[in-house]
Amino acid sequence: MITAIVLITCDVARIPEVAQEIAALPGVTEVYSVTGEADLVAMVRVREHEQLADVIADRLSKVEGVVATSTHIAFRTYSSHDLEAAFSLGLD
Repeated sequence: MITAIVLITCDVARIPEVAQEIAALPGVTEVYSVTGEADLVAMVRVREHEQLADVIADRLSKVEGVVATSTHIAFRTYSSHDLEAAFSLGLD
């Protein structure tokens, strides 16, 4: 599974509509409204690298109201259990 985190800048008047349209796209598992430079963050999960172009470049970026995107591909996934172990001091 390939996971991409897509930071989305959009027309502020259409944030809810853009978020809903993006959330309905195949391959998009979550969309978050966030603070900061991006307006939305979308989690995209696909089986093959080539599918990223279909989801992000061919569909997501063409949703009316999307102004710009910045895509970050995840190398490795850590579960909350893994993070707890990584930061554990070894004390019970």
